Amino acid sequence: MATSLLENKVAIITGAGSGIGRAIANHFADAGARLVLSDVDDNGGEITLAQARQRGAHAMYLHADSSQPRDHAMLVREAVERWGGLDIAVNNAGIAGTQAPVAELPPEAWDKVIAVNLTGVFHAMRAQIPALLVRGGGSIINISSILGQVGFRNAAAYVAAKHGLVGLTQTAALEYGPKKIRINAVAPGFIKTPMVEKNLDAAALGMLAGLHAVGRIGDPAEVAAFVTWLASDQASFVTGAYLPVDGGYLAQ
Repeated sequence: MATSLLENKVAIITGAGSGIGRAIANHFADAGARLVLSDVDDNGGEITLAQARQRGAHAMYLHADSSQPRDHAMLVREAVERWGGLDIAVNNAGIAGTQAPVAELPPEAWDKVIAVNLTGVFHAMRAQIPALLVRGGGSIINISSILGQVGFRNAAAYVAAKHGLVGLTQTAALEYGPKKIRINAVAPGFIKTPMVEKNLDAAALGMLAGLHAVGRIGDPAEVAAFVTWLASDQASFVTGAYLPVDGGYLAQ
């Protein structure tokens, strides 16, 4: 059901080609936002774009590698040139990376995950914050993970990046809160996305479902609904927070 929660707000969503990013795009479309969508998966990105437009959104899709500073600068530039500014950024793009114990993880595999999942968000915020300041404030939502608080075997790079992202988010929130930019980290539990399904077999997914208090893994729409609220003015007193949407995974 369409709402005006984000009416005419201009939003960048990275990693919009599938999973949580696509769900956020659709929820933002329903809420009235104007969308700049990006991914490295152009086929997936175009599908998301079509879905958002079918929901009545003004939207565009751009190929962007989230590990590259110039690509983040391009996304911001396009938002400003097309719709006059930027109000919201959802830094969602991420990769799972190679699964291996620490002593067996190739350095290049470590570097790739850190480049996308942590350094890429730093590059994103460096590009986004000046545009938000011009608007007099706004909201940045960085998609972390439950693994931004706890460990997980064979996922050292991913866990380290998501932990680092929480610290980056909190520091930026302290710096820019006085300038009316809210910056938060959302921490999904295990969500039924292509990335999760690609890296985990049915037995592993069943085991992980049992680690959530609700007894199942999540749906991307459940994360997207929360992100939509967090991006809106209804969340005006929420910043610098690490906010799990995890079915109770971290309660144990």
